[in-house]
Amino acid sequence: MKITFTNISDNEALPKPILAKSMLPDWYKETESYQGGKKMPLNGMTNGTIKRCMPVFDMITAGYLLVTPCDIYVSPTKDGPYFEWAYGENVVTFHSREQVGEYPGLSIEKSIPKFNNRWSIKTPPGYSTLFIPPVHRESVFSVLPGIIDTDKYFVPGAFPFHMKDPNWEGLIPQGTPYVQLIPFKRDSWEMQFGGTKEMQEQATQLKSIIAQFFDRYKYMFRTPKEYK
Repeated sequence: MKITFTNISDNEALPKPILAKSMLPDWYKETESYQGGKKMPLNGMTNGTIKRCMPVFDMITAGYLLVTPCDIYVSPTKDGPYFEWAYGENVVTFHSREQVGEYPGLSIEKSIPKFNNRWSIKTPPGYSTLFIPPVHRESVFSVLPGIIDTDKYFVPGAFPFHMKDPNWEGLIPQGTPYVQLIPFKRDSWEMQFGGTKEMQEQATQLKSIIAQFFDRYKYMFRTPKEYK
């Protein structure tokens, strides 16, 4: 499967989308894989840290990142954050506050800022794209998550966001990830509830898991995910 990014701006130097796995956050890179720096059992369990957690790794490296095209300076005002940049295009524009109703956690009084994306994103038939704040990464802002059927609609969209602290002032550097996008295949799902059979399957799986100290999920159950 291929996901196609097309630069629809006049700026050939527009920073390209990047693989999420190519920009791991510093806190993750600096975390040791094992408590105390040595791989060993700990009270009958593994002493592995969050860095050995494959669900976290698969999430933090999933998909692609869009990054800011330039430096953006943020200043707090009585009407909400003010954004400045020297770039030739509108990097940040606004929604009216009324457009988001009573959306939880928004601190902005007058308007909602949005990053203007200049990349068209297209997926194969039957595939949509999940857009979320870059996960497990520290940030002073957060985009509002959403799903777009990018096999049918691939006009570049804007990404509304809010400053986590409305009084924050400082520089958002060029190349800062602002949204993580993960393509997925659409399907129909129906909820059901397990019974005795499912409980027995779970018990059998648990017995196989506890036979090993280290990397149980990684080597016994995990399927690698590939993004190129």
